[in-house]
Amino acid sequence: MIEVEVVGVRIELPSNQPLVLLKEKQGERHLPIWIGTAEASAIALAQQHVVPPRPLTHDLLVNVVHGLGRQVVSATIVAVQDSVFYAQLGFDDGTVIESRASDALAVALRVNCRIWCADAVLEEAGVQLAEGSEEGTEEASPSPEEEEREMRRFREFLADVEPEDFDE
Repeated sequence: MIEVEVVGVRIELPSNQPLVLLKEKQGERHLPIWIGTAEASAIALAQQHVVPPRPLTHDLLVNVVHGLGRQVVSATIVAVQDSVFYAQLGFDDGTVIESRASDALAVALRVNCRIWCADAVLEEAGVQLAEGSEEGTEEASPSPEEEEREMRRFREFLADVEPEDFDE
């Protein structure tokens, strides 16, 4: 398993389809996952720490889990088949629940747990956006300029890619 982090939610043009972009914490590969509009909104709100006046579905799920005395401790992208990503939520008592990748990410961001990706998924669907590794950046947060350069490279990549390109 490889630990990943959510870079952000973007709209892929010209299709206007949202995607969430993950990145290896200790590497350069990125994992684009095309998602629905509602899920994109849920992930973006959590990433920006926006608390809605009433709980959204993912907030409700987190509240129920906490109300039952449990904690979500991990979200794992476990497989990709025909461009569909499969995930699991891990709980503090060892329980594992199947999930859509977008829902697992929305919950993980709300509870601030670690996000993992199976090696095979990154091998199959991961993309290399940067040349070489940048020494010394693993511990530090990227600057706004670095984030913008990374997003510009990703947009250039997206200009020529279709979801079908991730099929084998």
